[in-house]
Amino acid sequence: MIAAQATAKYVRTSAQKAGLVLALIRGADVNQALAALRFSRKKVARDIEKVLRSAIANAQQKPGFSGDADRLYVSACAADQGPSQKRVRPAPMGRAYRVVKRTAHLTVAVAERPAPAAPRARKPARTGGGAAAGKQK
Repeated sequence: MIAAQATAKYVRTSAQKAGLVLALIRGADVNQALAALRFSRKKVARDIEKVLRSAIANAQQKPGFSGDADRLYVSACAADQGPSQKRVRPAPMGRAYRVVKRTAHLTVAVAERPAPAAPRARKPARTGGGAAAGKQK
């Protein structure tokens, strides 16, 4: 089973906001995840889409990949908090307010679903015998 991941560091959003979008795609097939990110109204969805496409490309480059990207799914995704930039904003009466500009590290992991097993041959149905077979009118 092939697994690959991609990471984007220092993305200019909070980890909480990115986590909301990542929850949409966790466990989904890559095509469904790309569609969900494409039509999401959140700004961070663009960055997550780039990371997901990178993870798919990383999986395709691994030796042993089946070549079918449709069998890939988002096995794990996370948004970790990165370093925050502290800035100062002027406030009334000579004071100042602290502004915290947060960053996040986005990680998306994809894995390949196992190949569908070939259908097994069914045993033929048993005929005759049994309690109901002996009763005739």
